[in-house]
Amino acid sequence: MLLASNPRIRALIANGTPVAIGVSGGKDSQAAALSVFEHLDHAGHIGPRILVHSDLGSVEWQDSLPVCRQLAEHLDVELVVLRRERGDLMDRWESRWRSSVTRYQDLSTVTLVPCWSTHSMRFCTSEMKTHPIEAMLKRRFPARPIINVTGVRRAESRRRARLEIAEQGRDDRIWNWRPILEWSEDEVFACIARQGQEPHPTYREFGMSRVSCRFCIMSSLPDLIAATRQGEAQEIYRRMVSLEIRSSFAFQGARWLGDIAPQLLVREDRRRLAAAKARAARRVELESRISQAMLYVRGWPTRMLTDGEAETLASVRRGVSDLFGFRSRCLDREAIHARYAELLDEGARRGGRTHA
Repeated sequence: MLLASNPRIRALIANGTPVAIGVSGGKDSQAAALSVFEHLDHAGHIGPRILVHSDLGSVEWQDSLPVCRQLAEHLDVELVVLRRERGDLMDRWESRWRSSVTRYQDLSTVTLVPCWSTHSMRFCTSEMKTHPIEAMLKRRFPARPIINVTGVRRAESRRRARLEIAEQGRDDRIWNWRPILEWSEDEVFACIARQGQEPHPTYREFGMSRVSCRFCIMSSLPDLIAATRQGEAQEIYRRMVSLEIRSSFAFQGARWLGDIAPQLLVREDRRRLAAAKARAARRVELESRISQAMLYVRGWPTRMLTDGEAETLASVRRGVSDLFGFRSRCLDREAIHARYAELLDEGARRGGRTHA
């Protein structure tokens, strides 16, 4: 099974460039680490090597970190474990909802912002993995190029099908290398078996098709159902459903996590979930009256609203605030105009914006 590479990566390896391999505990990163180490040995690589695991906390499977540690022991290499100082991913989702409420009440956002990560806004990956890993690598290997290996494959998604084998990151010292990009799933498992290793237990014991968070925004319905059947996942399941209820935002856009295993919820939470769905439908109905031109761009209004637009926004804000029990400001036309004028002035001072 050949690794995907290019002349730049081969040159960096020949020059002893440090190699960091991100490992999650899943099969793809496991196979990437095993195959890359074998490749580096054959190529005579003499530079430093490390494995890096971003621990997302309570949303992680219990076996994920142990699998990464066992892999590091097998390869005789250091495993660097990174954790968010201000709480794990579940804490981040919950704090994001609190922030969304505060910002809405102050008219710092025109509509309520979802608490969850989404396919198009995967801050769980950027904030908890990509950015911390890059920062650590730059501190650890100052003034040197670095190869950052990720075990992603084209077959996983349409987005990943378009990825390059290697490319420079945001910092041009870091080269992101995807050596198993062309591999099939069978080749991944064959690589792990050939090296005498075992894949994450969730594949064979739980019937999961992929290993990430116990409940991931990218999870298929069968994987979500399989996860709810595991005792270790049920506490975080209830906590996530509780956030669905409080926020009225479904975990996967149109798919409510609370519908996956309602038998795990107490009767009162099932009742509250039904009320949250009704509240969500009413919120969407109210916010549909807001035109695109009334929204902020990158957090700032682009122009003053007309009197009619301000009346509409005030009416919507009163409806949403009553629906959720918010203590919102700016609930009439004059207050809306004043807030837009305030934000336009502040935006102009900060970024050179001008009134439209």
